[in-house]
Amino acid sequence: MQWNDATLPPASSLGVNQIVLAWERGVPTALWATARKQGYRVYVETPLNQATSAAKECTEKSCAGIILKVLEAESAETEKSIASLRSAYPKLRVLVLSPTGKQPKMRGSLIIKRNSVLEVSSPTAQPWIDTNLAFIKTEQRSRRPQIPLYTFSWADQAPQTILTADDYSLAVAEAGAFHADLVLQLDEHLQQGLNKRDSEAWALWNQVRSTLKFFADASAGVLEPAANVAVVVDQLDPSDEVANLLSRHNIPFQVFIAADLKTEELKGFDIVIVFAKPDPETVEWIKNLATGGATVVAVDAHGKYSWQSSQPVQLNEHTTSYPVGNGKVLELAEPVSDPETFAQDIRRLLGKRNALLSLWNGLTTIAVPYKDRGARMTLLELVNYAGEPLRLQVQVKGSFTTIRYETPEHGCCKSLEPVRHDGFTEFVIPEIRIAGRVHLESQ
Repeated sequence: MQWNDATLPPASSLGVNQIVLAWERGVPTALWATARKQGYRVYVETPLNQATSAAKECTEKSCAGIILKVLEAESAETEKSIASLRSAYPKLRVLVLSPTGKQPKMRGSLIIKRNSVLEVSSPTAQPWIDTNLAFIKTEQRSRRPQIPLYTFSWADQAPQTILTADDYSLAVAEAGAFHADLVLQLDEHLQQGLNKRDSEAWALWNQVRSTLKFFADASAGVLEPAANVAVVVDQLDPSDEVANLLSRHNIPFQVFIAADLKTEELKGFDIVIVFAKPDPETVEWIKNLATGGATVVAVDAHGKYSWQSSQPVQLNEHTTSYPVGNGKVLELAEPVSDPETFAQDIRRLLGKRNALLSLWNGLTTIAVPYKDRGARMTLLELVNYAGEPLRLQVQVKGSFTTIRYETPEHGCCKSLEPVRHDGFTEFVIPEIRIAGRVHLESQ
């Protein structure tokens, strides 16, 4: 949590024990000591050009670490700066913060681009969700092994808008469900109210605390995101709309860079979407993936490739299919101009047999599945952006005998009735308000 007020309540009251102080604003000497006395681990957030002086004082004041606020233009300097800081201050934790997250919310209408023109859907069409899932997945590849750490500003709120408990809870739920770290910014009026023991401020915050506790108590352990779609790019772009629409359509995917095509990391994916321009060696790796049974979608593909030796099938004006071994390569002659339609096409390519999960009545809900070391799906995290309780029907791939459901409001756990058929399990979630977690167990 980022804190700007001159004083702060005890960590035990807030339910948060890691506090972030902004170096640029100047940290009062008394606040360092007060924060530690109140039970906090103190981090200092600093721009890259002030990192050395911040690290020096942070070490002297025995704080937990520094957080480098890195702009995209500075990313090339970041690794060098981190190495230098860790060498000079080996006991100091150094983290990288991306400030380009966005406020999670439901906008209410779908915005898509067709022929370079933005179009807004009718009120009855699928609602548009502002989610950080695609951004987090890109950061997971970019920042590894560091867990993605991000923040966002509430600046796009109307000037007189008062942030609610649901606003804060949704931000916490998103980071927790997607297994990322968030520096949560608190409105200054709320900070002052909490310090003054204002009853309304504490009533609001106590609602948020239930969501904080829900994710703090969860033990991710060795669980990893389950995905059967890979997205391969030349350059990692956290704002990529294709990844954003895959997230919105609950298509579990993982982000890779072109160099990953030449490793074993992409084996086992049902669909591999390649936006990267392939070199001759990469072409052979792509061909091998298809031979093993994957469907490779080569976007904006132009040139002569070894997989073209098989008999092509013209699917439409811009798409050609080449059968390769047990799989195929689909060449798209153009870049993706309509990410919404493209995401729907990927869903159809997966088909019913390969869909890891499907939601009904869940247009405002994003679900992320997680697997254990045995590659078995064991957990499903759900985030509802509507702010209204929903009843969901869920189908997951696999045969599960026990389904347990928990929420911040009602704790753990309610048993749900599984219906198993043809390699899939269906169940109904009676209510999700903001966050929910499903435990999947088999005999």
